[in-house]
Amino acid sequence: MTHLPDRIKPLDRVAIAISLVLSAVIGMLLLSGGRTAPRVRSFSWEDKTLGAEDTAFIMTFSRPMDRDSVENNLRIEPQIAGKFSWAGLRMAYTLTEPAPYGTEFKVRLEGAKDRFSREAGTGEMIRPFASQFQTRDRAFIYIGVEGEEAGRLILYNLTKLHKEILTPPNLVVMDFHPYPNRDRILFSASDRDFPDDSLLNQKLYTVTTGIDSQPSDETSRQTTSAVGIIELVLDNEDYQNLKFDLSANGRDIVVQRVSRRNPADFGLWVIRQGERPQPLESQPSGDFTITPDSSAIAVNQGQGVAILPLKSGEKSEPTPSTKPLNFLPKFGRVLSFSRDGRAAAMVKFNPNYTRSLFVITNSAEQELLNTTGSIINCEFDPHKTTLYCLLSELLPGEIYQELPYIAAIDLATGEQTPILALPPNQRDIQMSLSPDGLALLFDQAIVEAGALAKSGVSRIPPKTIGPRNQEGLTVNTSRLWLLLLTDLVTADGQPIGDRAVELPLKGFRPQWLP
Repeated sequence: MTHLPDRIKPLDRVAIAISLVLSAVIGMLLLSGGRTAPRVRSFSWEDKTLGAEDTAFIMTFSRPMDRDSVENNLRIEPQIAGKFSWAGLRMAYTLTEPAPYGTEFKVRLEGAKDRFSREAGTGEMIRPFASQFQTRDRAFIYIGVEGEEAGRLILYNLTKLHKEILTPPNLVVMDFHPYPNRDRILFSASDRDFPDDSLLNQKLYTVTTGIDSQPSDETSRQTTSAVGIIELVLDNEDYQNLKFDLSANGRDIVVQRVSRRNPADFGLWVIRQGERPQPLESQPSGDFTITPDSSAIAVNQGQGVAILPLKSGEKSEPTPSTKPLNFLPKFGRVLSFSRDGRAAAMVKFNPNYTRSLFVITNSAEQELLNTTGSIINCEFDPHKTTLYCLLSELLPGEIYQELPYIAAIDLATGEQTPILALPPNQRDIQMSLSPDGLALLFDQAIVEAGALAKSGVSRIPPKTIGPRNQEGLTVNTSRLWLLLLTDLVTADGQPIGDRAVELPLKGFRPQWLP
């Protein structure tokens, strides 16, 4: 009988020997944790420019890590508060406060260990890692009021202290909305040389800002670094264009239009990206705004606010349904939505001629204040903990006078903290909260003589039109102010009144870029 060892060929003996050696080496590596130092394979924010919508970064490691050693040794300069979470080799750091705009950040990780090194007691450290990222520049748009800037759209980069006029001198801008990637501005404008019924002869345009964006979705990558390229979006031949709004994702435009031939043909139209305008059949409506998720429109309809569907879909999609998703009969006006769309600030007009400010969620209605004055505007901070409001107080006396002021309202307690008092009888004030929640912009416009406007006496129209406010009155001049929202009160709870800084700019209707 042939013995088993005699069947093993010399080449087989060599292969078996190599396998045994490799097995021994692999076992030693597993026991010792390996000789190659652990490292960071990827960092999701590396060399990125971030916006307020970017709230978490991810680090991926080459090995399972000792999580405590990573969390204790991660350094972000300047520091941003956040919380850690893990999934296998991936670590997420979610910000608990917005990253301030106009800031460069450095990220370092040294001294962390992988899990096997810690268990084996070898003390092997991670390969030192360093990276960086930055946030978008602080920048805003406004309408100029003097000289060659009058009626033109102007971009001001507050980080770089640089001003750029975006629109040509023949167009007088009436209103505008920035696109989410900052690369374009949607605006309405009239021809300066045709002043008659200028407010009813607006066309919609886009203009490029020259800002190269880093969009998160591939459908929005058509950006340009050129400044001031104008494109016509909607003409006014058959319909007059009134109020308009741009969806948060930048794909849909809703316009309030009235037919020139049939005034009863009045309502909302939808312009989807790459498609022709189509009417949204609905009841005659007043003010409206698109919800933050870009799926619905909040419309003032009679005695209440209706939420109408606005579905962004394929070209074959039919005209949106007119059946409201919800109807809020007790409220007369929507001021704003929180960034996540889960809360809305609304105004209730009471029978006793007072006004109430409410915050509405899916599960609750919270009344924050009741006033005999006006509730002009409110905006949620990024954390949805504070509501910044532009309000007015009705002054006692026989003459009707209002004292406007800016206040911060704590949404948990309902406590109102006045921040800044403004000159009396100036209700035509526009306010804008920065994306990082750290600053407010507001204007102080001086319009044409109020006596003529209140008396109803028609003015002789000028040869050319100039900048107009929302009531159609000419804006003669306007000051722009920046209000910092850090350390708003003293130690004894008194408001700090010198946080507002007048900017060396003349304009109105300021609005931060996203």
